Amino acid sequence: MATYKEIKGVTVQTLDSDPVVNVGSWASGPAINTARFQAGGAGATRGASYIIGGAIPGSTPNISALHEQFDGTSWSEASDLGTAKYGVSTIGTPASALTAGGYDGAYEDDVELWNGSSWTAGTAINSTRGYSAGSGTTAAGLITGGTPVPAKAKTETYNGSSWTEVNDLNTGRRQMGQAQSGTTTATIVSGGTDLLTNVEQWDGTSWTETTEINTGRDAQWGFGTSTSQVIAGGNLGPPGRTAKTEAWNGSTWTEVNDLGTASVANCCAGGGTSSSGIVAGQYTGSLTTNSEHWDFPPVTAAILTEGDLFLSGGTTLKGFGKAGGIPSVAWASGGNVNTARNSASGMGLNNNAMIAAGGYDGTAAQAITEQYDGSSWTEVGDMNTAKSQGAAAGQSPYQDSIMFAGSPTLAVAETWNGTSWTEVNDLNTGRRELAGVGISSSNAMAISGQASTDNLTNVESWNGSSWTEIAEVNAGRSEDGGAGGSNTNAIFFGGNPATNATEIWNGTSWTEVNNLNTGRDQMAGAGFTPSALAIAGGPSHTAKTEFWNGTSWTEMNDLSQARRYPTNSGGTAVSCLAVAGLNPSNSEIATTEEWTADNALSTVTVS
Repeated sequence: MATYKEIKGVTVQTLDSDPVVNVGSWASGPAINTARFQAGGAGATRGASYIIGGAIPGSTPNISALHEQFDGTSWSEASDLGTAKYGVSTIGTPASALTAGGYDGAYEDDVELWNGSSWTAGTAINSTRGYSAGSGTTAAGLITGGTPVPAKAKTETYNGSSWTEVNDLNTGRRQMGQAQSGTTTATIVSGGTDLLTNVEQWDGTSWTETTEINTGRDAQWGFGTSTSQVIAGGNLGPPGRTAKTEAWNGSTWTEVNDLGTASVANCCAGGGTSSSGIVAGQYTGSLTTNSEHWDFPPVTAAILTEGDLFLSGGTTLKGFGKAGGIPSVAWASGGNVNTARNSASGMGLNNNAMIAAGGYDGTAAQAITEQYDGSSWTEVGDMNTAKSQGAAAGQSPYQDSIMFAGSPTLAVAETWNGTSWTEVNDLNTGRRELAGVGISSSNAMAISGQASTDNLTNVESWNGSSWTEIAEVNAGRSEDGGAGGSNTNAIFFGGNPATNATEIWNGTSWTEVNNLNTGRDQMAGAGFTPSALAIAGGPSHTAKTEFWNGTSWTEMNDLSQARRYPTNSGGTAVSCLAVAGLNPSNSEIATTEEWTADNALSTVTVS
């Protein structure tokens, strides 16, 4: 019998403790000295942050001028502001900072400058305001938004001596998430009153709407840059405060580990970067001195990676797969689409943020587009061309997606920007009943499908502006499933005639690999090449779900509703949807089912 070392070339490691997942998480931090509400806060790094001013209901006076600084270990009192106030906008570091505006019984336009030891009066801002967002430095800063209404969308930049009004926000707001380490040429604001999901980026000239946050909120903390930010906590209105945290990577927002305590921000900011931040003075329904810090594991930590196999504590054999939690997952009911149909195309990052476009409602092809927020579907802008049996690519929530081909045999392609569809260059070969893969409107693949009565082996790659024919699949088919992250890696499976064949694309060629357990067509696919799902299908209606682990397919828990021609759902093997389709009576259905799995470290059983 071959040993593990002979097979894999390495021995099994013995570890004193389990490796850790390289994800950010919150932990309790040191208390501030004075509990207060609606203070300003900033700091380019977690270990050099500060909070200023605030309100202390029930005290005399009830408006604070207090100023505390954090050195990475503890909070120390520093010189007070010249004027007590709350709702101030803050910019800079503990060595060089400024406050702008705020409320001291009335909204103000005054500015105070901090030189590391004392505060002095600075040049007033142009618009009286409080609760605005700030970013940059005392030599090159920016404030935007706030209240009262005349300042709600206004933006001003600072050059170290004077303020200049520049282009307004598209959507006025206050108490928003902000990038404290942003600049006067690159910053971002998210959410704000009234419980907005709207996000805007500043490029030095104008504000542009970009990917929305998953949970609308105001009074949240925010820290980081325009391309790497964290927002946490905030007010949801009824039912109240939240602990939800979201991370921005420059294109998408992802829900990450929650705060330890559901709370709202002092005013407008935390301090630090997207990998190491702090929030302080959490308001939980009452004033607290609490702080929490956000961290990733240190560089010295043993990081858990896909494919790990080790002896934990020297005795228990453990392994880690990217979707190790999938075997225990069951499908759960979600919200119904507004228009029952089959053969729609879907795209999205996960089962909390997806769109479904087109389809056939039993009488005609549709141009309908619907958007899912994790519980319900909302109709948004229609496509330019009604179509069914097409394909789509895109994983940014609600935007940056492309839909292409469809029935009748079409070559048309359209991109979605979160609001409307735009026609772009056609495919070289029109087709329907194809597989589509890719995570954005700038990289996608159209795989096989049917033209006239012939199953194509043809594959086309999209680069954001045009389609190019690339290497053909080994076996042409239609009504197939596909998954993959881009036009350089993909998995293609099943299809008509009902087959269990599976092929992998490595960016150069297609390779036949292990087959599905159940041959089928008319199915949906989700995920990527190392971790994918084949969902439902025909020609006999099935509820079967199979999971691809990079090597082979395994049958998982069935859908509650057998269906064929469900929406190709997008998403991942750990978070996706099965949407609409045809039931066993061949009637269009509107039901949605949700699939959610956690990555898991599992004990390996050997015999």
